[in-house]
Amino acid sequence: MAARLPKPAKARAAKSREIAAAPARERAAATIISRSIEEDIVLGRRQPRERLIEQDLCDLFQTHRGDVRLALFELEKKGLVERIPNRGAMVRGLTPFEVKEIYAVREELEVMAVRIIPFPVAQKDIDLLEELQREHAAAIAEAELLTVFYSNLGFHQALFGLCGNACLIETIDLLAQKVYGIRSYANAFPEQLDRARRDHLDMIEALRGSRREDLIALTRRHLKPSPDAYIKAYERRFGKAELMPVQ
Repeated sequence: MAARLPKPAKARAAKSREIAAAPARERAAATIISRSIEEDIVLGRRQPRERLIEQDLCDLFQTHRGDVRLALFELEKKGLVERIPNRGAMVRGLTPFEVKEIYAVREELEVMAVRIIPFPVAQKDIDLLEELQREHAAAIAEAELLTVFYSNLGFHQALFGLCGNACLIETIDLLAQKVYGIRSYANAFPEQLDRARRDHLDMIEALRGSRREDLIALTRRHLKPSPDAYIKAYERRFGKAELMPVQ
């Protein structure tokens, strides 16, 4: 006898089958819509707990509900959108407790990655990181925040990719994705962007010099500004952060 899936799992499985069966045109349109909404979340144009009304999105993107629903489902899988019964979809609003949990795990995994990077690092890998760092620094100077986001993402994917552990790299990427929506809180402050730029330069020098403990310390430090800025903003808006998860 086949095992029964819980109702939420059944719903997700049904939606996955629906997406797999969707025409290529619908999948392509949904990708464009989801990418646009994701970038709005990254840039702080869409705030945590903001409702994503299907008809409004249809009007905005000049498309039909099928495309919008596929896009929202993809964002839900990434952890950027959540569906609330009787309220529809909204930008996922992480609580401070959830943010602290995610970043605690991110820190340990990212430190694990830099601990196992084989030293010395090849010059071609250093060259790639330097190229990505220059792109990131130029975007900061031009206040091109979307390019700041993508170049920063590329820098860290290249850095952690040096560890060679595919499972670890994938898990780091997935956790980073869950907190895309809080990046804008630290990026709103020029001093934090400049600090990130200097951290990247220091990371490259630590790699060049095979200074693993310096790289580990930089990895830990580099994660702090975004959750700290988000939690402060959350507490200003919703009150003091809870110490335990919401039941």
